[in-house]
Amino acid sequence: MFDVQLLVGGQARAASSGKTFTRTGPLASEPSSVAAAASVADALAAADAAAEAFVSWSRTGPNTRRALLVKAADALEARGAEFAAAMAEETGASGIWAGFNVHLAADMLREAAALTTQITGEVIPSDTAGSLAMGMRQPAGVVLGMAPWNAPVILGVRAVAVPLACGNTVVLKGSEMCPRTHQLIIQSLQDAGFPAGVVNFITVDTDDASKVVDALIAHPGVRRVNFTGSTRVGRLIAECCARHLKPSVMELGGKAPLVILDDADIDAAVAGAVFGSFANSGQICMSTERIVVDEAIADEFASRFAARA
Repeated sequence: MFDVQLLVGGQARAASSGKTFTRTGPLASEPSSVAAAASVADALAAADAAAEAFVSWSRTGPNTRRALLVKAADALEARGAEFAAAMAEETGASGIWAGFNVHLAADMLREAAALTTQITGEVIPSDTAGSLAMGMRQPAGVVLGMAPWNAPVILGVRAVAVPLACGNTVVLKGSEMCPRTHQLIIQSLQDAGFPAGVVNFITVDTDDASKVVDALIAHPGVRRVNFTGSTRVGRLIAECCARHLKPSVMELGGKAPLVILDDADIDAAVAGAVFGSFANSGQICMSTERIVVDEAIADEFASRFAARA
């Protein structure tokens, strides 16, 4: 069983209250992980640490940030077996799905590393003779990232990689469904040598999540919010961000359709429909939810789909 701690200002620690919560995966008969249940005070301490670290991290040169992100990608891949074990225990994921998560997440870190020298401003045309107008891009501050369990490594890394590349510091709120898996992302970033406070990590019991997230969004150092999850929760978070005038990025639920026209390659369409419908047991943002088939080929498509599914 895994023991998951918070990371605040570079220090791993238990929740200040001593409270924990237990995750038992769908295929497990015994608890998979026990995680610290952060309080509002713990969450604010993480935001404070990130805000303090932002002062120096935002002034770090792009090549330094790039080197750390590349190291983090290597460190993440080196922990592939640990990710596979954690995902299997906490979410019932297959080894193939875990391996895909780790591989793609490592590539995301490398892509973020490549962005560090691509952050540019622009010269803005001016009607005033002799004036020079410029637009400059600057780090915003602390970025709060909240990632789900279904593609935990991919979406956890996505929540923090580009913010770090751009000179922001981060607080990652791990999913209560896979706290150990998300902790491994943070440990990979620590392995790479990110300075204390640049990356912070909290896990929250479901009963406390609303008040903890509201407090984090309200924190003056938190300047951007990134959430991936349900439409219901996303709406609540977006409303809270709006009250505090905090820009947010949301990836929420949807009803993804697959439209198959009469000139389609039926075998290819069936293969795409089966993959889209059953990838990760359908628990994925790009899961095919509706199939619309041209009447001329509907019967043949249905027959082949039933044979494959």
